[in-house]
Amino acid sequence: MVESQIRKLIQTISIQTRKSYSFELRKLGLYIGQELALSYLFKKDGITQSELKEMIGSEASTVSNMLKKLEGDSIIVRRHEDPDSRISRVYLTDKGRQLEQPIKDMWKKHEDKMLEGIPPEELMLLRRILKEMSDNLSVEN
Repeated sequence: MVESQIRKLIQTISIQTRKSYSFELRKLGLYIGQELALSYLFKKDGITQSELKEMIGSEASTVSNMLKKLEGDSIIVRRHEDPDSRISRVYLTDKGRQLEQPIKDMWKKHEDKMLEGIPPEELMLLRRILKEMSDNLSVEN
């Protein structure tokens, strides 16, 4: 019984988060998932498309389509290491770099709203439990 309630609550939070992010990202001209790819580029510009795929945990075709859209919007550029290379590196443009703070602000605003009123000691417990749940699920994959 409680297990089902927990799953439903996590599902509800996931849906609410996705809706909130979707709304805010549209203001920036982005779609869900693109901000995650950009967040990795904010940390390390020039990673390979393959590395980005692994970091995001998506299929190669999904990442390729996402990057094609970001490139079309002049947010990133892809460059081959050399003319004969199949390795493509992904770089932020100036327009892409300007999205870093708005994305961080969006995440912070959502975190603040979601965690409002929860005492620090309960947040520590919540983090531990969520980490354990994440570890349990990663064993499946």
